[in-house]
Amino acid sequence: MTENDELKKENIEGSSGKVPDEVKGNDGYAASEKYFENVACPYYPCHKFPDTEGQVHMNCLFCFCPLYHMENCPGNPTYKEKNGKIIKVCTNCTFPHIRDNYEIVMDIMRRAD
Repeated sequence: MTENDELKKENIEGSSGKVPDEVKGNDGYAASEKYFENVACPYYPCHKFPDTEGQVHMNCLFCFCPLYHMENCPGNPTYKEKNGKIIKVCTNCTFPHIRDNYEIVMDIMRRAD
C-alpha cells in the first residue's frame, strides 16, 4: 500500500476526524464547503495555470467538472476528433478550479435543473 493509499484510507475511515495537512490550503485558502486543495492526489496539479507567478491554489472540489456536458461552458475547452467523434478536451481549462468561481459554477448547475 502506498503512502497516498494509506492517506485515502485514513480519510475514508475518519479515524482522526481532522483534515490532513495535504488537503488543507494555506495563505488564506483553508478547506471549506466551497474549497479544498488535495496536494496528496497523484494527479495534482491536474491543470497548469497560465500567466501566474508563485504558488497556485487549485480548488479540487470539482475534480470532475460538472460543466463538462455543457456545449457552451464558461471555460476554455478545445475539441478534437477521435474515431470519427468530436471530443471536448478540458486539459487547459482552469475555470472550475479557481476558488472564486465556486458560486458561478453552482449558479450554472442550479439553472441547468
